[in-house]
Amino acid sequence: MTKVGRILTTCLSITMLMAISALSIQAQDARKIMDAVYKQDTSRDTTWRARMDTYDKKGTARSKKFTMRKLGGLGNSKTLVRFTDPAEVRGVGLLSLNQGGQADRQWLYTPAIQRVRRIAAQERRQRFLGTDFTNEDMAERVLDDYTYKMLGEGEVVDGRKTYKIEGRPVSADKSQYAYVYIWVPVDVPYSVLVEMYDKNGQRLRVLKASDLVKISNIWVAKRIEMSSPTEGTKTVLLVDEIKFNTGLKEDSFTQQALEKPDTF
Repeated sequence: MTKVGRILTTCLSITMLMAISALSIQAQDARKIMDAVYKQDTSRDTTWRARMDTYDKKGTARSKKFTMRKLGGLGNSKTLVRFTDPAEVRGVGLLSLNQGGQADRQWLYTPAIQRVRRIAAQERRQRFLGTDFTNEDMAERVLDDYTYKMLGEGEVVDGRKTYKIEGRPVSADKSQYAYVYIWVPVDVPYSVLVEMYDKNGQRLRVLKASDLVKISNIWVAKRIEMSSPTEGTKTVLLVDEIKFNTGLKEDSFTQQALEKPDTF
């Protein structure tokens, strides 16, 4: 090899190493940002009182009120959602157990038939009680179930500069989505916009979180909108009340507790 050839080979090697290093740094930065999003919620337990307004293609709205209780941190928690109004959904409950290294486990209780049944893996992509949230969306994503890559910085969402991050499931059984785009404000560790895509690159759902407030030093969104672009529908979740660390017990997050809506 000539001297010029050796120089070109060395330069190419350095360039490749720099590119690999840059990609590694981007991945680390993206993971670091998402780690901050998950860890900013330092509460032991959370209680929400909220409602969901579901809009069909014509813009007609139907409302459902519910209470959500959560034990544990974001992505490693137990949640129980219980509907309180209107009458046709009163008492319906969804129990979700989210834990790193395990598939999400969910059970649905229907008062009309007084039955608890486990939600099968193939049902995760189904709409939950006619809303734009699927069963999977109602369970929290586990941080380690995704790999992350930085796509950009500076895009403005609701007046805040953001990081744009791509998340991909570590395996196909972790999610119905092939990949997601996540926007996190530079100054707030919270996912304010999430776009979810299938393997064909079709945008299935868009989640937008707004009305951010800090309660007990924890950032929360009081308005969450989930839309289904391919179907022309959307569901708006409005949080009326949020409480942290009220002393919720483990035995409130079992299948037995799910069957007792009057105690919720």
